[in-house]
Amino acid sequence: MMEEIKLMKGNEAVAEAAIRCGCDGYFGYPITPQSEILETLMALEPWKTTGMVVLQAESETASINMVYGGAGCGKKVMTSSSSPGISLMQEGLSYIAGAELPCVVVNVTRGGPGLGTIQPSQADYFQTVKGGGHGDYKLITLAPASVQEMADHTVLAFDLAFKYRNPVMVLSDGIIGQMMEKVQLPPYQPRLTDEQVREQCPWATTGKHGRKQQNVITSLELRSEEMEKINNRLQEKYNQVEQNEVRFEEYFCDDAEYLITAFGSCARICQKTIEILRSEGIKAGLLRPITLYPFPTEAIAKFAKQVKGILSVELNAGQMVEDVRLAVNGVTPVEFYGRQGGMTPTPDEVVKALKSKLIK
Repeated sequence: MMEEIKLMKGNEAVAEAAIRCGCDGYFGYPITPQSEILETLMALEPWKTTGMVVLQAESETASINMVYGGAGCGKKVMTSSSSPGISLMQEGLSYIAGAELPCVVVNVTRGGPGLGTIQPSQADYFQTVKGGGHGDYKLITLAPASVQEMADHTVLAFDLAFKYRNPVMVLSDGIIGQMMEKVQLPPYQPRLTDEQVREQCPWATTGKHGRKQQNVITSLELRSEEMEKINNRLQEKYNQVEQNEVRFEEYFCDDAEYLITAFGSCARICQKTIEILRSEGIKAGLLRPITLYPFPTEAIAKFAKQVKGILSVELNAGQMVEDVRLAVNGVTPVEFYGRQGGMTPTPDEVVKALKSKLIK
């Protein structure tokens, strides 16, 4: 079969990938810089081809609760938004995580706090990785660094969501969402039939179908002893995620004396930084976390024993750097460099920061 390659925006790639991986429903509300996801879905009219439902809800709060309902029926459902909109979804996300339902949420982040700017940012790291809602829950978090990965991670997010019955966040930003690159689109997967959903998702609320007991989906448990058992089961699941799903990419790390950690669009900028440093005889490497949860703690701890220092580069005031420092555990110095409010660093700025903070 010939490869199907298109020139697309990152947001458009998410929409195309969702249709092609058999998504049953998208429920969302427009907000810059991710509105092209909903606009592309409306233009492609998948309800005429695959039967996928595409609905603009009256708010972000309504969107995430529509996702909650669809996920409870065992359907492949998703939403997308940008930072302030994701904030409005936090209660629903906590409920979905507590009810152990699979769904995909795409966050194309913008500068904040508050309404902030519409330019790119990575300031939603804490909100996503540490859990913006209430309770002890985790969101599996994927951080694409290209338009290709916007498509690939949408497909992967659904696979992980159903594997662990857990919400999965694709945490992108305005650069990746708006930039255009060539994309090899995934092959079409048919949507599951109702019978296949009943077979593959026996926990779903699809009717009794001869069973004596109906399925009940809830995150409510008033008995403390039972709630503790549920929470312990969730933690066991998160342990499995941490053991099996860590993903990261190394760039010139084998002989590195200095390590840069960066994710998403910042990692793209730092690839050029590494090339500049190497041309000056400075052995630097880049470690790019692809999963922000689970975090590549062991990999960073390994490099901490090898390098003279680590620089975490982010589009925020310093958030992932805390996880880097936890991984390093004082073995080597860890410094931070970042820009905020929609500003992005140049490769030369990062070079200057690494020299001033770690080499001196």
